[in-house]
Amino acid sequence: MKNYTKLAADIIENVGGKENIESLTHCVTRLRFKLKDESKANDEVLKNMDGVVTVVKSKSIDQYMVVIGEHVTDVYNEVLKQLGMSPDAIVDNSKSEKKKQSLLNRALNVISGGIGPVLNLLCACGIIKGLTVVLTILGVSPESGPYMLLNAAGDCFFYFLPLMLGYNLAKKFEIDPFFGLILAAAMCYPTIQNVDLNFWGHNINTTYASTFMPILFGLLFAAPLYKFIDKHMPKMIKGFMTPLLTLLISFPITFIIIGPAANLIGTGLNVTLTSICEFSPLLAGIIMGGLWQVFVMFGIHGVLTVVAFMDLVAGNPSQMLALSYPATFATVGTVLAVYLKTKNIKLKEVSLPAFISAIFGVTEPATYAVTLPRKKVFVANCIGGAVGGIIVALMGIKMYSYAGMGVIGLLGFISPTDANIIGIVMMVIIPLIVSLVLTMAIYKDSDYDYLEGNNSGNTDTNKTEKTNEKNEEKIVNVRETILMPIDGTIKPLAESEDDAFASEALGKGCVIVPDNGEVCSPVNGEVKTIFPTKHAIGILSDDGCEILIHIGINTVSLEGKYFESHVKAGDKVEAGQLLVSFEKENIEKEGYSCEIPVIITNTFDYLDVLEIDNEHHKKGDAMLKIVK
Repeated sequence: MKNYTKLAADIIENVGGKENIESLTHCVTRLRFKLKDESKANDEVLKNMDGVVTVVKSKSIDQYMVVIGEHVTDVYNEVLKQLGMSPDAIVDNSKSEKKKQSLLNRALNVISGGIGPVLNLLCACGIIKGLTVVLTILGVSPESGPYMLLNAAGDCFFYFLPLMLGYNLAKKFEIDPFFGLILAAAMCYPTIQNVDLNFWGHNINTTYASTFMPILFGLLFAAPLYKFIDKHMPKMIKGFMTPLLTLLISFPITFIIIGPAANLIGTGLNVTLTSICEFSPLLAGIIMGGLWQVFVMFGIHGVLTVVAFMDLVAGNPSQMLALSYPATFATVGTVLAVYLKTKNIKLKEVSLPAFISAIFGVTEPATYAVTLPRKKVFVANCIGGAVGGIIVALMGIKMYSYAGMGVIGLLGFISPTDANIIGIVMMVIIPLIVSLVLTMAIYKDSDYDYLEGNNSGNTDTNKTEKTNEKNEEKIVNVRETILMPIDGTIKPLAESEDDAFASEALGKGCVIVPDNGEVCSPVNGEVKTIFPTKHAIGILSDDGCEILIHIGINTVSLEGKYFESHVKAGDKVEAGQLLVSFEKENIEKEGYSCEIPVIITNTFDYLDVLEIDNEHHKKGDAMLKIVK
């Protein structure tokens, strides 16, 4: 196994040292730090470090994320070792004021806190469940001893899911995690599952094994009660009296009232998600498969899938999660094509490990290093994902258990009653081939010389001289001028608080720090897109320039609150016409930045995109120069 001692030490040093770390967790690919002062972190050093894919900052959930890839667990353990802490010890005990978060972000944080720490165990048990289905296909009897043992090992996580959730959620709510475990164990006690229990003439018959919602809502009620009792209980007896009184009060209320209501909510959410997919499976497949990478980039994916994932771990199959799955294999095909086509040594060195990790479902290295910086390649990736989504929709493929990502996760798609092997194979192979063929057809190293640094081994002096001549003529060869859409100060795009914009992965442009809340059209043209949450608008100018105006950072989480649209998709607009108004002060009170990135999304069609300066300007002043 690779030694990660130096990498861990370098990461600790460049996030500001041990004293700057408040908390640390990890997901499948990222170390998730909460830092006391993010300004002490050396972003560029970390991004260029061997073993680190990139750095992502999330203001909405206050996390500094170092993307590692498939070796994240090993690096995490080494970081903990060097910090001298155990996983249980490095929790956020900061008493500093916490940033305001939207209700949605708080809910996602709680759910993540419940399921995140046991995701690998969920994956392991999901794989075992998939293997039991394979055994039945091969003729092994479900009544045989080996099968029953294997089935128990695979099913135990899902049956006793509330116990693990109870422990993790109690930690999240900052009470004794073993109380959460005990409350969940009481709810799952075998002799009271699916049994008529009489309470003052009313029968309650329910079960809480394999459920998610009841323990979540039960602890939402029990945790404040626990803290209240603990605060007022004498120190000598609070160790046993606090859990005793809390359990005596919260368990009956949860079992009789909260639990049934939570199960009803869970059933309703499952019916809603199923209805959405059944309303137009083909459309859902195109959107989820084709735009999955875009959703990830804008942070929308968690909102779309968290409820479906909750339902899945509670034992219900999910088509919505299945619809997004082929995007992984589309990425495999895209990166393989780049590796085969490019003559650039550095890009080959990046593409090969990105291809291998994508096979196992870890697509961040491919996305950040290969596809996103190359627009046509990214589009080919999305088309392959959309084709995969269509296949899932037409073949009725569903995810039955979470068995991990990539090829290993395919075991979770095997139904105990109908093993749709042909559909599963098509879901993998066809999007991979579509993306591979498209990328092979459109990719040229010469289109990306500005990214590759021309290190393919070719030294074309004449080409370099011609490029220099073009650069000297940039200022005079202006094709179009983009005007200020709002009063404010221009900043370089590299200073954006959102790394996806700052990296110019979506195109060049600038950032505006606005004075007010009225965004107007910067050009004469047509409104092509308005996001349902009204925080982003796409315009096509009469001269062919594609402009994205993104109001605020992570403001998608507000779900349209504080925004009002004054135009719709398809409207013709003139420069200076009001597009969207927003309540700047209220958005900032919610804890969000109101900076406005303005991106030229078809940057590759031009020689360059130049900002005028970094000064304050009025609406209608020149902002960007589009150079031929």
